[in-house]
Amino acid sequence: MAGADPPSACDGAYLLFHGETLLSNGVRATLYTVALAYCFIGLSAITARFFKSMEQIMKHSREVVSVDPHTNMPVVKQEKVWNYTIADIALLAFGTSFPQISLATIDAIRNLGQLTAGGLGPGTLVGSAAFDMFPIHAVCVVMPRAGSKKKISDLGVWLVELFWSFWAYIWLYFILEVWTPGVITLWEALLTVLQYGLLLLHVYAQDKRWPYVSIPFVRSYRPEDWVPEENASVDYDNCDEISDTLPISVDKDILDIYGSYHNAEYCKVPEKDMEGSSTMNDAVKNTQEDTSWLFIWWRQFLSAFNLESPESRKMDSIYLRITRIFFNLLIVPWKLLFAFVPPYHIAHGWIAFICSLVLISGIAYGVTKLTDQISCVTGISSYVIAFTALAAGTSWPDLVASKIAAERQVTADSAIANITLIR
Repeated sequence: MAGADPPSACDGAYLLFHGETLLSNGVRATLYTVALAYCFIGLSAITARFFKSMEQIMKHSREVVSVDPHTNMPVVKQEKVWNYTIADIALLAFGTSFPQISLATIDAIRNLGQLTAGGLGPGTLVGSAAFDMFPIHAVCVVMPRAGSKKKISDLGVWLVELFWSFWAYIWLYFILEVWTPGVITLWEALLTVLQYGLLLLHVYAQDKRWPYVSIPFVRSYRPEDWVPEENASVDYDNCDEISDTLPISVDKDILDIYGSYHNAEYCKVPEKDMEGSSTMNDAVKNTQEDTSWLFIWWRQFLSAFNLESPESRKMDSIYLRITRIFFNLLIVPWKLLFAFVPPYHIAHGWIAFICSLVLISGIAYGVTKLTDQISCVTGISSYVIAFTALAAGTSWPDLVASKIAAERQVTADSAIANITLIR
């Protein structure tokens, strides 16, 4: 019959409710596609929280005691626990690539025992590499402020990362076409994972300029802090806990999916402005109590229902304000879910970091189920969907993280390393 839906290859399959099968394939494909886009928005939102937890991990330092050779007196200094270069690879690149890793792992587990691999994992990885090469590079170029210039401070480390990036493709061809054609054995998989450790060792050797294994390039200026501290401007509207008559600075720690800031977690009063005032000292004491991690966690839930930030209230266009309010209303479920992630102030950010990765894995699982349904009702190969829509969607956290790094860091090392290694 003319206009009738083509017979589906997955008759009887549904996502949540059996009643979905009563709808036409066109309606189901539209609903599943909208749900898939909503999952991509969730991935972008959790990336901002993931990035903040990683910043907290990088701030962790330890006390190192050494002896001054001239005075024989002990010298105490603070030393960063994490190496700058290792953090770019082990935390930033790995974390932002976790959607692709999770999706490929889930697809591989679902296809264990079958003769061929599923299309979602390989298709997403290949398509993501193309997305990283072009759109993310373009975003990193345009994000720095006009007139500013950001360069790679350690060209030797970047060349090592580039070498391993190309070697990954050579190694993949070798094990698929030369060693055991068309088959991935357990030993090949273990050797592939082992090479990630060799990558970390090689870049660390280059960063420390070990003899015989490093390229003798001179490193230019690189700040000690992975992300420099930012002094927020005074904003009296955000500080309701303290009287407006006090000089207040704001620590803005809530980052939305566009990298802009929402309402502050807490406020602090500069010490120099409160000396000699018992009232101000009491205010400081109360503020310090409010900045406990439990209070900050509670503020995360309150912020989830905040539909308009102070910045949007200052917009001249009512249409832009309405648009932002509508979008914030749309993502309230995601914000409420991610509010359960503990504040990154706890355990140097590790708990928030791990919880973020767990949520990313959960969203990735939902993406695989949605892709299966879209493939069923449209007849499009899951590999084609993975190479296009899934590749772009799961690469969005890479884009957001590279954008934030390009904006906030002094050098271009982290942003470029994230692009080089995730492809």
